Amino acid sequence: MNTQDNITSTKFGRAAKLVGTGAKIGGNYLKYYAKKSITGNDNKDELHASNAEDIYDSLSNLKGSALKVAQMLSMDKNVLPRAYTDKFALSQYSAPPMSAPLVIKAFKNATGKYPEEIFDSFDAKCLAAASIGQVHLARKDNKTYAVKIQYPGIADSIQSDLRLVKPVANAMFGLSEKEMKKYFEEVEEKLIEETNYDLELTRGQEITKACAHINGIFFPKYYSELSYSKVLVMDYLEGLHLKEYLLTNPTQESKNKVAQVIWDFYEFQIHTLKSIHADPHPGNFLFTADDRLGVIDFGCIKVVPEDFYLNYFPLLLPEVQENKEVIDKLMRSIEIVFPADSLEVKNELTSAFLKMTDLLSRPFRTEYFHFTQSFLDEIYQTGEEIYRIEEVKKPTQPRGSKHALYVNRTYFGIYSMMADLDATIHTEAGTWRFDLLAKHNIQSESETILA
Repeated sequence: MNTQDNITSTKFGRAAKLVGTGAKIGGNYLKYYAKKSITGNDNKDELHASNAEDIYDSLSNLKGSALKVAQMLSMDKNVLPRAYTDKFALSQYSAPPMSAPLVIKAFKNATGKYPEEIFDSFDAKCLAAASIGQVHLARKDNKTYAVKIQYPGIADSIQSDLRLVKPVANAMFGLSEKEMKKYFEEVEEKLIEETNYDLELTRGQEITKACAHINGIFFPKYYSELSYSKVLVMDYLEGLHLKEYLLTNPTQESKNKVAQVIWDFYEFQIHTLKSIHADPHPGNFLFTADDRLGVIDFGCIKVVPEDFYLNYFPLLLPEVQENKEVIDKLMRSIEIVFPADSLEVKNELTSAFLKMTDLLSRPFRTEYFHFTQSFLDEIYQTGEEIYRIEEVKKPTQPRGSKHALYVNRTYFGIYSMMADLDATIHTEAGTWRFDLLAKHNIQSESETILA
């Protein structure tokens, strides 16, 4: 893999890089239209492949929030053509890494010491590279560590990067500046948190301790005495990423076991901790031959506010979906509909939202559920249908709580991994179901009454 000897960190340099990429994309379109005029061929596969290559090359070299946006888009398969999602998926754990000299320089700038002053040995060759930092192996006192080093200048470039990416996102999704504002604020907040390695260390310690009782799961131990604000040191964990794991042809029984671990891990976080590992892409999980799951990277954690939890998750329950009065209340609470909406808009949005939540809640309504690619495709197809609704495509005002952004992303990530595993697991809603029904004074499955 090619390495980088420098990372552009100035606002002007990063802007120039994106402008240059735009010029390349324009050239790709010219080639496409010229070829179309000669051959009459309207196949855009080659165009998408060329654009995906140029965009990824640009974002992967810029790192930071620009690459993180690509990573998020790679998980949302109904947003972009397959050529883009396949290419952007590389950002999850195999972006072009820093060269060895740049690694040593970044480490020295962050710690004031060279790696060999802290460790007995340090491998300057990258083990894994992503959007915010890259990981190296080191040894000290016969123990192997994973050392995550933050890319230079990334923390300072987040706000300017998002300003550059925002017009592209506006154009891609057809959203207004007003519509995007609160969502970009949420993304910006999470990206800033991801560059805060002190916070990641604390959260990693807290969540791993709270989840230690879950069978089949293991976490790295974090070492505060070896870590710095831009260098994070933890245990090195053995295991395979999902794609590599599937290539070993594990039995369906093994895939079901590890899928159950993933499900139990997230159910506990969401409904007990109210704090979620909100970056559920395959690069953050390690699968072992004995059906265990390693979880790494606690940089992106979504703390779920209590009021959002109480008004969002009941919508997954059939007793609530059948209660119009409760639905009306919840739809207003999570900012899908507003008092000023016409009855037509209100009914259309409510119907569309319930169609999606009915689909997403299928696993919770049965004791066991089989996650398939066709189920995932149905979710994405429903999303495309909803996007065609005029008030969704061109909203008159921002709709949907900002807190849903990372919660939904988490569920889509979980469902996607489950489908890749073709897993059949126990998914029936736990005791949290009865707690939420009681909160909304719903008395039974057959008769729901809002007090």
